[in-house]
Amino acid sequence: MALKATIYKAQFNVADLDRHVYLDQQHTLACHPSETLQRLMLRLVAWGFNADEELQFTKGLCEADEPALWKKNLSDEIELWIDLGLPDEKRLKKAAHKAKKVIIFAYGDNAAPVWWKQHQAKVSQYGNISVVFFKDETLAELEAMVERSMNLQLTIEAEQGWLMLGDKSCTLTPEWWLR
Repeated sequence: MALKATIYKAQFNVADLDRHVYLDQQHTLACHPSETLQRLMLRLVAWGFNADEELQFTKGLCEADEPALWKKNLSDEIELWIDLGLPDEKRLKKAAHKAKKVIIFAYGDNAAPVWWKQHQAKVSQYGNISVVFFKDETLAELEAMVERSMNLQLTIEAEQGWLMLGDKSCTLTPEWWLR
């Protein structure tokens, strides 16, 4: 018998003072049995840092041809492709050619620097890929915040974020490897 996804609901209030974006949106996310809670929360953080009414969560792990999030225009062209983890060169090339802008949210204190060293030159050639890294410590703090129903508040200023859920909070300091 196959394991089913666990459903999480997040009311997400974002105040991005850098981009002057202020949104309050409800999200329903399915957490695939093979997805960690840290990755689930990183998907939410990725949405928050790029908050837009048109930015959508995809089928994610269930669909290999889709990123974690994307924003499409009315012509069904991909404006923004957001992937999580450490994609291989083939996936990076695919994303760079399919989307106008690509953001990779890399994580894994041990594996990510090695991945970056191997892929930095190739990624830099595309011109439309940005890579941002989040430390394991931050992901552990995010995991500690998880609830099946969440009312999240994210404030972003000077490219740093503060995520709050009730009396829990997490400072989000992304490390940009490429813009």
